[in-house]
Amino acid sequence: MIRIATLLPSATDIVCALGLQDSLVGISHSCDPPPECQNLPRLTSTTVPQHKSSSEIDQFVRSYISNLHDNTPEPDEKQLGLYELDIEQLEQASPDIIISQGLCDVCAVSTGDVQDALCSLSSTPMLIDLNPNTLKDVLDDIQRVATSLNLRDRATQCIDSLQQRIDYVADAYQKSVSNKPTVAFLEWLIPPFNGGHWNPELINLAGGDDLLGNHGLPSTTITEQQVFDADPDVLMIACCGFSVPRTREDIAICLQQSNGWQELRAVRNGNVYLADGQDYFARPSPTLVDALERLAVTLHPEVDGGLSVKPFERL
Repeated sequence: MIRIATLLPSATDIVCALGLQDSLVGISHSCDPPPECQNLPRLTSTTVPQHKSSSEIDQFVRSYISNLHDNTPEPDEKQLGLYELDIEQLEQASPDIIISQGLCDVCAVSTGDVQDALCSLSSTPMLIDLNPNTLKDVLDDIQRVATSLNLRDRATQCIDSLQQRIDYVADAYQKSVSNKPTVAFLEWLIPPFNGGHWNPELINLAGGDDLLGNHGLPSTTITEQQVFDADPDVLMIACCGFSVPRTREDIAICLQQSNGWQELRAVRNGNVYLADGQDYFARPSPTLVDALERLAVTLHPEVDGGLSVKPFERL
């Protein structure tokens, strides 16, 4: 049996979507696999102070990136990363394939770190590097992983099923509704980050008009004033790596510190919605289609689109 190690949640999702959970021999610290995989070795850890405030986390990450770009370590010196790979655990897991990512150095172990680690292993596993920017890229990654495992037919079934669900939402909401609410999607609150990569695409497919996003590009820091000027009909908040209760804490801070948030049309009309960013919008995997369906019924409660899913939680 093939042995697979996944170093980020989206990779684990893809492996499980292909029915290969029994092949997993190690996963990342942030993965939430099926129950039968919960006891697998955790191959990564993070130095990000997740218990601290959003602004402190933001400053921690910015400081790391600044030091990474500005300082040149001595030959025998290695800067501590945001994420660390447990080489000993990886050696013991002895994977045939490692699935990593090159999309975001502040989200998971980087490809460069994994390539460095491969040099110290006694075996030479294949490295599959995921780097999606759009919904199509995510489907292509599923195909690429399956092709590497000689499972093209299984990938075709998985991708066809996901594409049918995407097309259904587009037909029922994007193409059919005349009233498309304006949407501001935020991936972080303090400071605000707009929605990037696939998230503007999800909003548009769900029948919304995205106002602030970076389609196919990383999210970026924006100002509160940009949010106020946009004054969207709907404010969708899915902080990367945060649960809904943790996101509610940040919203309370924003509402308390600035009257501008209280004056937003979405706030006044009760159209602020919250999602677990890690579970739905931050991981480029089949879960994005789950997010799309829930987003559609959230933006268009008046439409009977036949989707048996709940809208996202209202503030």
